[in-house]
Amino acid sequence: MGAADPPSRSSSPGELDIIRLIRRTVERSPAERVETGIGDDTAVLLPQPGARLLATTDLIVEDVHFRRAWASPFDIGWKAMAVNLSDIAGKGGHPLWALVGLALPAPADPAEVESLYEGMRQAAAPHGVAIVGGDTSVSPRGWFINVTLLGEHLGVPRLRSAAKPGDAVAVTGTLGRSAAGLAALEAGRARLGAVRPETIEVVTAAHLRPTARVAEGRWLGAAAGVHAMMDCSDGLGRATGTALTVVGEIGTFNALEAGVTFLGAGGLRVAIPAGYEHFSG
Repeated sequence: MGAADPPSRSSSPGELDIIRLIRRTVERSPAERVETGIGDDTAVLLPQPGARLLATTDLIVEDVHFRRAWASPFDIGWKAMAVNLSDIAGKGGHPLWALVGLALPAPADPAEVESLYEGMRQAAAPHGVAIVGGDTSVSPRGWFINVTLLGEHLGVPRLRSAAKPGDAVAVTGTLGRSAAGLAALEAGRARLGAVRPETIEVVTAAHLRPTARVAEGRWLGAAAGVHAMMDCSDGLGRATGTALTVVGEIGTFNALEAGVTFLGAGGLRVAIPAGYEHFSG
């Protein structure tokens, strides 16, 4: 359907109802510099003169990136948006507009669809991001959610390729929480013994409803001393290794033991290779 509502003539009445539900949900948030959003075949957007346009996309797949056994539709929607917000933040940019591609097995549950989009909307709203269109389809098996996010940068985006020998490597947040949360979810509360419930809640929230560091990214992206940035969606080790490969250097780490030894893994082994760490709170 593109950014359309109504979509193509081949759409079923049930799909039309779902699209109307999606439109009602996303329009709860204001849209910045959107001339035409959901309601036509293509969204019409108003970029700021002189700004560089940033574009990123991420696909999340059931049983690959999330499991519905422990992730609610709201959680899934939140994460689908957050991974893209973090990519824009990793360039020091200002995220603005999102397009969502969704495929679910038939028949789709309207309540689950609404919760999914509400999760995306609430993750996006603090940053002024509006969902301006997308597409829906039927999946033969499992959920597929693809978000494309557009943003702007008024200066020079901080690319990872700008890293130089001698640079200091710094991260925001606490490494290892998302990986610890995944391990806790896989283990189940019954197998975590004497671990405090509040500890489990903190680490599982880091995995299920991550917080993209958009404000920090924009601040760092405007700082004169920062010339290279990237998020850590594949973990600190891989992210830093990627940047170091660009400049032909080899990195070493001194990291503190994270408070995750109750999961049977040393802090370093959790903190350095783990993914989704741009989300750790």
